[in-house]
Amino acid sequence: MTAPNPLDGFTVDCSAIRYVGQDLQRPECILAERDGTLWAADARGGVMRIAPDGAQQFVGQRVDDHFATAAATTTDAFEAKFTQGTLPNGLAFDAQGDILIANFGTDCLELMARDGRTRTLHDRIDGLPIGKVNFVLRDRKNRIWLTVSTRVNPWTTAAARRVKDGYIAVVDDHGLRVVADGFHFTNEVRLDAREEWLYIVETTGPHITRMRLDESGPAGVRLVDRELFGPAHLGGPPDGIAFDSFGNLWCTLVMVDRLIALTPQGDQRLLLDDSNGEPARTLMQRMDDGSATAEDMQRAHGGIAPWMASVTFGGPDLRTVYLGSLLGKRIPYFQSPVAGLPMVHW
Repeated sequence: MTAPNPLDGFTVDCSAIRYVGQDLQRPECILAERDGTLWAADARGGVMRIAPDGAQQFVGQRVDDHFATAAATTTDAFEAKFTQGTLPNGLAFDAQGDILIANFGTDCLELMARDGRTRTLHDRIDGLPIGKVNFVLRDRKNRIWLTVSTRVNPWTTAAARRVKDGYIAVVDDHGLRVVADGFHFTNEVRLDAREEWLYIVETTGPHITRMRLDESGPAGVRLVDRELFGPAHLGGPPDGIAFDSFGNLWCTLVMVDRLIALTPQGDQRLLLDDSNGEPARTLMQRMDDGSATAEDMQRAHGGIAPWMASVTFGGPDLRTVYLGSLLGKRIPYFQSPVAGLPMVHW
């Protein structure tokens, strides 16, 4: 007999949502340590460390205030806010506990020590600029998976026109190499509990695909057997994903600000709807037909985690869900009926 899904009948109680952090800048991705410490990507050029008691410390080599000070009163200014300067995006712990940063602004993979010292690990691949680096993931074999959304600049053009030039690279004993390409704006990736399948967010798909890891050859891991997982159209642009211990894949829909989950069978569940209605519907219509503008993107957002971007399980029992965002200044969190999969630590 199949066990009941813990998400059966569950929706997020908005009155129970609490917040942590203050005056954050673009907390797109969040790492949760076992002791309750959070590390949030910060547009000033590093991460914000939030201690269990709420104390904050910015960690980075230097402070870059372009994101906070850039005007966003016109479409061009708003677009520049998200296309210029340093923009730490995806985060992962390396094997020593330092932080890997996919920098969406500088187009490189960085490594930041816990004292803020930062160095570039990769900014080119096959002799070419690496492109719009989005997310980084480390697996249990210490391989680093890197997603590149597009090589088009500005990226907003690629997103609006559904350009299909995103790719996935891996760093292992064989070096840095592309293992899959031809994606609609590659975003976050996650491995299932057994690390047999890599689940891939195609933001302008808008859907999720998955590929099986093939480790049978001498040249290192390959990705094979690409297939769609879940609906072909999720109703909004997917951004961040995370597995819970039952096998549900939680997923944020950025700009339309919804949190959904895909069951192990690929069925879609709506967990939280913070959409602002008509602007969100207009954005999706125009993204579908390739006519979306930065102004359309600017208008569509909710209030809980505006431009909801990531989902992270934390807390002592991994039942606390933190939501990252691109426009928020604090991090909302709530309790889940099911624990998340643990992060790969060091």
